[in-house]
Amino acid sequence: MSAPSYHTPVERHLTSSEEVRVPMASRPQLKYPAGGTNLEEQRTRWERKRVRTVKELIETEQRYFEQLELVAVYFIEILTAKGTLRPEERDAIFCTFKSIHSINRMLLSDLEDGKLGQGFERFCPQLHLYTTYTDNMEHALKVLQEQIKKNKQFARFKKLQESRAEFHGLKLEDLLPLPLRRIYQYKHLLRDLTENTNPDHPEFQQLKSAVRVISEASQHIQDQARRQENHLQVLRVQKLLKGRRSKVLAAGRQYIREGWLTTVPSKGEETKHRMFFLFSDLLLMTKPCHPLHPVHSDKLVWQRAYPLVEGRVEKVFGHTRSQGGLISLTFPEEKLLVMSNDQEDINNWYRCLSAAIGRLQSRATVTQRRDNLARRPLRPAQDSTQTNTDSPIPKAGSKRYLSDQPREEPSASGYTENHCTEPKQMKLMPHPTLR
Repeated sequence: MSAPSYHTPVERHLTSSEEVRVPMASRPQLKYPAGGTNLEEQRTRWERKRVRTVKELIETEQRYFEQLELVAVYFIEILTAKGTLRPEERDAIFCTFKSIHSINRMLLSDLEDGKLGQGFERFCPQLHLYTTYTDNMEHALKVLQEQIKKNKQFARFKKLQESRAEFHGLKLEDLLPLPLRRIYQYKHLLRDLTENTNPDHPEFQQLKSAVRVISEASQHIQDQARRQENHLQVLRVQKLLKGRRSKVLAAGRQYIREGWLTTVPSKGEETKHRMFFLFSDLLLMTKPCHPLHPVHSDKLVWQRAYPLVEGRVEKVFGHTRSQGGLISLTFPEEKLLVMSNDQEDINNWYRCLSAAIGRLQSRATVTQRRDNLARRPLRPAQDSTQTNTDSPIPKAGSKRYLSDQPREEPSASGYTENHCTEPKQMKLMPHPTLR
């Protein structure tokens, strides 16, 4: 079964016949400074750029949809009919691919009919299908590899489908990331199209809105791809380290770079070659395992981890005679000197270390200021001082009120001066007639 081909009536919406033509004699000529051109030539140049951009947009959309249809027809539909994969495994691999195929069918139809603004106006509210697909991509590739290894029937089916002439040597792993790349292409094509479209054009506002929405989706996809790449890098470093206690996987930690450096001891000891890994919050120093180790000869041993938030980095000059360089790293408990014979490499290490330490320390400063503002008392300091110096008036009847009152000495009659106001206790005697 061959994927359908589409013909593009580009001329239908690329002509400028809708413009109101004014005779050149009656049109004012706006002259630019020397070396420029008049307004009419500028508008003609914009129109030519717009024609090229629209043509590229439609042609690339046709090729993109044909590749989407390869996956939808030769994989998703057949796998659903045959039951080679369980529904949860099939959904994990293809996620929202079928829905993306459907909405792009409508978009391609609108583009071929010359409805650029209307097509993207209907397409943009469905971009959540692309972001969901992006978030699932790492899991999809993982499940796909597991099924290739475990499910021999699926592995044979996949190899058979990929051998078809329509695939042109492409594998399923090459076709699954296509939606992510297409969003990036949409952003640049629509931006060029909007820049070369007259603001008075009826589709200008629709295209401008589409650029904003698709740019946000493209940024989300790029951030997700960057997070995935960072996770794979940190995971790779984790697998290089010997021992279960050597943990570098942590939330928010970003991999920056790695490389061999020579440590220079402060005393008269020999220099040592060590492998360093730089993360966003940590500098890790390791050494290779013994080459004759029966199991871990290709792994590294964790030696020391230096928190960057408390560190300081400086360049040390005059020790390498312009061959390489020396860096001084100062931490609360240790001072570390590292060197390299490659001048460009040591400069790159210095820039990366300075940037990482600067970001952490500036973030810590902002957090400390925010905490200080949160701890500030609600009342002014002078009010609180005045409140502390002035003794509060105790309530009547409280223990403090009674203790603060001056004790009165009894009179000669045995009563205090205010005995008339004291409540009298009377003993009730039984009535004689009630006995």
